[in-house]
Amino acid sequence: MKVLLTGAGTDLGRRVIERLSGHAIAVVAAGLTPSADDLEGVDAVIHLSAGDHDALAERQTNAIAGFPEFLEQLGAARVTQFVLLSSAMVYGAWPNNPVPLTEDSAVRPDASFTFAHQLAQVEELVDAWGVADDRRRVAVLRPVLWVSESNSSSVVRALAAGMGHRFGEDDAPAQFLHVDDLVDAIERAVRCHLDGIFNVAPDGWVSGERVRALSGQGPRVKVPDRVSDFIAHLSWRFQRGPLPPGLMPYLRHPWLVSNDRMKQTGWQPSVTNEQAYVEATESKWWTMLTPKRKQELALGLSGVALLALVWALVRAVRRSRSHR
Repeated sequence: MKVLLTGAGTDLGRRVIERLSGHAIAVVAAGLTPSADDLEGVDAVIHLSAGDHDALAERQTNAIAGFPEFLEQLGAARVTQFVLLSSAMVYGAWPNNPVPLTEDSAVRPDASFTFAHQLAQVEELVDAWGVADDRRRVAVLRPVLWVSESNSSSVVRALAAGMGHRFGEDDAPAQFLHVDDLVDAIERAVRCHLDGIFNVAPDGWVSGERVRALSGQGPRVKVPDRVSDFIAHLSWRFQRGPLPPGLMPYLRHPWLVSNDRMKQTGWQPSVTNEQAYVEATESKWWTMLTPKRKQELALGLSGVALLALVWALVRAVRRSRSHR
């Protein structure tokens, strides 16, 4: 079997090549303009490039550029199998999302996050390509945030860093997929000639407060969401925070997915949400403290903040009097 792979230079791409090569599958690395030699005898295509946010940003392009022409090339070469790496972010993060989302749920990415919109359009294009010929089989994989101990995308790092850190009343639950389980899903999609849409996620999810505990974040003062948004915007603008404004809805509202359809193919996740998150992030000193010590420090910090506020008010009053 001969497979053409885009995005082969990434950490995920290298893992996929290693896995498929171990099953006597020939892998050809190519971009969206493969040569005739690259396409000769190709049985399947694995398109990882669309989901590589960092590479697209570095090249100052988008997931759609060159993709329709790429599909035309594949059609002319009589390729009959296509595996697309998309993202569960195409569902969008909305307060009325069903929990969990299934593959039959509507695709409605938030307007403020362009990347998710582009992935949704890529899905539409590849779906139309598959429908145009009954011999073609298209597998669209929609993983949740997938993480790696060695390398994860900037979007994943931003969301992983921001989850559980909101100032509002409630933190949204989250899902974290280990890269090895994602590679397993890609391999199964190729070897089993899967056709259709498949969510890829661990079993269940982890609460926002649990994510916060795992991240080792210190105590917080809860404020209204509009104030939280303002703080996040300022933090991002002055490079003091990890979260671009367009990703805020993905922290505030649930976008949890069901993995039932993928598991029906024989795929099984091997790493839990919590294990994947911990492996891909660094624990901080705060996690080493006892609950009592954390409470003492929280009270101490609150007292210091109050004294600082009183001191600032006293100085302001004295200044106003001195100018009279």
